[in-house]
Amino acid sequence: MIENWSRKLFIMNTDPIADYLTRVRNAIAAGHRVVEIPASNLKKEMTKILFDQGYVLSYQFNDKSVQGSIKIALKYDRNTKESVIRKIQRISTPGLRKYVSAKEMPRVLNGLGIAIVSTSKGVMTNKQARQENVGGEILCYVY
Repeated sequence: MIENWSRKLFIMNTDPIADYLTRVRNAIAAGHRVVEIPASNLKKEMTKILFDQGYVLSYQFNDKSVQGSIKIALKYDRNTKESVIRKIQRISTPGLRKYVSAKEMPRVLNGLGIAIVSTSKGVMTNKQARQENVGGEILCYVY
């Protein structure tokens, strides 16, 4: 009885956004073309942003199961075979949330990268949040 409980505790994921970013990071490190991730509305919005900003080749939402999944086709440079995503880093964690106002919105890699921000108007990039003059929680940096 105790053994089953401890195994469930080990499998339980407390930070789904960190899990999402880690799966993408690991797939890039292993040179995979496609990564499959359990879906949520926030992860779907993050995936759409990564696609719109040119960091992933394509994506597909699969809602056949209870939770659903997201298949992401990663984008690589044709000549060097390196991933377009150089670094993907979690900023706000469950233990330490990072909130910023529109005026304090960070610039990632002097404007070459993006920050994905969860705002009251939805999930968007730092540039969009600055244009719409809204602040929010900085989820991650991508460059």
